[in-house]
Amino acid sequence: MKGNELFNLQELLSRQKLLICFSGPFSHSVIEELGKAVRNHLESEQIEKSAIMDVFSVYVEQAQNVRNYTASREALGRPIPANSGIVVIGKEDDHYVVSSGNLMEAGDVPGLSAMLEKLRGLDKAGLKAVYKEQSRKPREAGATGAGLGLIDMARKATRPLEYSLRAVDDAYFFFSLEVQL
Repeated sequence: MKGNELFNLQELLSRQKLLICFSGPFSHSVIEELGKAVRNHLESEQIEKSAIMDVFSVYVEQAQNVRNYTASREALGRPIPANSGIVVIGKEDDHYVVSSGNLMEAGDVPGLSAMLEKLRGLDKAGLKAVYKEQSRKPREAGATGAGLGLIDMARKATRPLEYSLRAVDDAYFFFSLEVQL
């Protein structure tokens, strides 16, 4: 990237009030190091401890979702480019916004969309009930988690989760998720 392009990128990030932006292959160590940077920045802002924990946990959940999805496709012999993921944390007025994006197979889009639309239609009490119900279900064989991540993010959010799906080609979509805290 040329110097002028780098300057333009930095200017864009600054205008958007982005605190951190990472695009590339997500490993456990990358997630951990960026998490430390996020936590340190938020602590220096002197915001409430509960807000720090919410932003931090949503960042970790989104970064792990990107990493786990890529790893799950790899395990199936259908690798997705490792550099297709991105996580961004910014500030809008008095709220923090954690966004992520990654490539996903077209066949996975309907199930994810249905889950997100269900969550978007629930109030806090409904989200709590869905969380309890999901936490009682046994884990599916080979699952990397209990399926609580999206529900937990929706519970922490100050507005319904925002998402978009953009067709890249016949096989892939770019999925993005935004959580306002």
